[in-house]
Amino acid sequence: MFNLSNIIVFSIGGNKIQGTLHSDLAITMPHVGAFSLWGNQIYGKIPISISNASNLYQLQLDENRLSGNVPSLEKLENLFVLNLYTNHLGHGIQGDLDFVCTLVNNTKLGILSIQNNNFGGVFPKCIRNFSRTFSVLGIEHNNILGRIPDGIGNLNNLEVLRASQNQLSGPIPFDIGRLKKLKKFYIDSNFLSGTIPHSIGNLTLLIELALDVNKLKGNIPSSLGDCQNLVRMTLSHNNLSGSIPPQVLALSSLSILLNLSSNYLTGELSAEVEKLKNLGELDVSKNRLSGLLPNNLGSCVSLEELFLDGNLFEGPIPSSLSSLRGLAALDVSENNLSGKVPEFLASFGALKYLNLSFNDFEGVIPSEGVFKNSSATFVEGNNKLCGGITELHLSRCNSEKSSNTSLRLKFVIVAVILGVTLIFLFLLIMLLRKKKEQQPTTTCAENSLLRLSYQSILRATNGFSTQNLVGLGGFGSVYRGILEETGEVIAVKVLNLLNHGASRSFLAECEVLKNIRHRNLVKLLTTISGVDYQGNDFKALVYEFMVNGSLEDWLHPPAGTNEPKTIRNLNLFQRLNMAIDVAHALEYLHHHCEILIIHCDLKPSNILLDEEMVAHISDFGLAKILSADKLNYSASQSSSLGLRGTVGYAPPEYGMGSELSTKGDVYSYGILLLEMFTGKRPTDEIFEEGLSLHNFVKTTLPERMTEIIDPILLQEKVRQGTKKDIILSGNIIENDRCLQCMNSVLEIGLTCCTELPSERVDMCDVVTELCSIRDQIYLTQLGGLC
Repeated sequence: MFNLSNIIVFSIGGNKIQGTLHSDLAITMPHVGAFSLWGNQIYGKIPISISNASNLYQLQLDENRLSGNVPSLEKLENLFVLNLYTNHLGHGIQGDLDFVCTLVNNTKLGILSIQNNNFGGVFPKCIRNFSRTFSVLGIEHNNILGRIPDGIGNLNNLEVLRASQNQLSGPIPFDIGRLKKLKKFYIDSNFLSGTIPHSIGNLTLLIELALDVNKLKGNIPSSLGDCQNLVRMTLSHNNLSGSIPPQVLALSSLSILLNLSSNYLTGELSAEVEKLKNLGELDVSKNRLSGLLPNNLGSCVSLEELFLDGNLFEGPIPSSLSSLRGLAALDVSENNLSGKVPEFLASFGALKYLNLSFNDFEGVIPSEGVFKNSSATFVEGNNKLCGGITELHLSRCNSEKSSNTSLRLKFVIVAVILGVTLIFLFLLIMLLRKKKEQQPTTTCAENSLLRLSYQSILRATNGFSTQNLVGLGGFGSVYRGILEETGEVIAVKVLNLLNHGASRSFLAECEVLKNIRHRNLVKLLTTISGVDYQGNDFKALVYEFMVNGSLEDWLHPPAGTNEPKTIRNLNLFQRLNMAIDVAHALEYLHHHCEILIIHCDLKPSNILLDEEMVAHISDFGLAKILSADKLNYSASQSSSLGLRGTVGYAPPEYGMGSELSTKGDVYSYGILLLEMFTGKRPTDEIFEEGLSLHNFVKTTLPERMTEIIDPILLQEKVRQGTKKDIILSGNIIENDRCLQCMNSVLEIGLTCCTELPSERVDMCDVVTELCSIRDQIYLTQLGGLC
């Protein structure tokens, strides 16, 4: 294999190849620059001769079974990437990391990943003298001792520092604040002590911060509020004290997790908590927080998990929490809460875990929703509660009196007879069905709260009845369904596996949706992958059902509908709010995900509306994940798809074979914005012979804007789906603030869908500008000027 003296790139990663490395590697492959054997079963030691391969710029031996010490790499002056992670290297003793210091004189080193090994010894101080190009350090899951060295701040281009699950001790050095390009900082599960340095607030590009499971003490620095790109922060299981800084609770960028649990935090939960509107999980449990639960906690509408247990909170559960309809887990146990258990908790269809134990709640407990499941509801330690299902073992309420003992006896006898009969019939049916039914398996939603089978989906959709068909797409059909067990309304996307690319679309959507969570993205409940009753392959995705359909239905009601068209009118405020919802979602996908995601198929039919007319982006079957990972699922990898996206919405550069980029989504968003405010599709029959929606709008602004605006938006008032006919001339625009705002929206749309990608704006700027326009319209309407 190694008699290839002129080879420059040698890459056989991910093939499960067994064997050892050749002892004369540098002699047999003297010119090799990239040597990649990741993901195999190579064992033995790394040969000393590898240090003589002076042309090496990339050495990837990760995910193998290599052992022993790593030789000196001093002569590898061109080395940029060194990946040795997930092996058995080192002996857990001093000297294991000596090879690290042989890289000090390498001026090109950018990535050093040696995590998941058995390296021991102290944290090498020489790392602070690494090249200024050094950007990624991964040393987690080892047995490394000592302190994080002072001078670590010299690495001013460092973007990722992972040192979790070692035995590091001492304080976090103050000059950590000099790492101004740091985006991911993981030093959890060590023995670090002292306080969190105030300088950490200088890390303004930080996306993820993990300091949990250490011995840190003192206050949480308010300077963390300056880290306004954070999406995930965990400080739990330390000895932190004082109050939670309002600046931290005001971090609206937090979208995945804020975990401050198991500390000694005191004081009240401040009103700034309302800023956490994008947060998925909030955990402040096992502290000493007190006072009333803030009313504006209900503003955190994206919350799926809320843990407040083990504190000193008092008073009732605020009614504003009724807004948290996506909650899957709520724990308020071991507090001093009182009052009645809110009825709205029984209406939360997603709620699968509710712990109210050891408080002072009183009154009748509901018997519906999550309260029907004794394994999901915990109410012990509330002596004033009564009622509920018998499995909760609560006392009967005074109003529950039996009127006739003999009647009760008759009822019991009848119920027993019916129960035995039903059980017998059920067992008989299950026995017959078991012979022909194969249970499907979940694929990408392994940890989903829902576990559904093909049979349950079949029943939910009434056998995939055409009456339940709500949409047809390129890769399948979407049905409305109602789950028998819970009554929950769902949307089931059944893949047409005969369509080339459908399976890739399924994988792409799974891969994307398992990595993201945002209130303006459709929520995947679970997936089904198996066979149907005819033995054919079956794949389906199950989503939350959006009762108000798609934006396409509202902008362009289908011909022949029984509903009057005016019923589908959208006013200015509704359209602007939907545009902002979509912009928020794209901003999240492009900037706040751990992995950058490009949707690739943004259009009105992929924008779904819930019962409050909040917009959610759906259909990630063509989405593209851009990351350094070796796996990159995308249906667009299939050459048969040709143009990525939909004609009219796909950017022109995609048709010329350009690489996918976030600027492509920005273009599609611009077209969507123009369509929302003109009512014209980009594929309208008037757009031919060089005329496009973009040019159609551009040539009329601002003087003739009223000629292109959707007539519905030129009404004085829209009530009950009716409108008055009015005539507007172009010269009144300068005196009409609402028209000025609509003009500004169209200008943003034009800037988004300009032909050159480099001239398109960023979604962060779009969100800022649209929110500003919305505020202007709101103030204008208050003043009666619109």
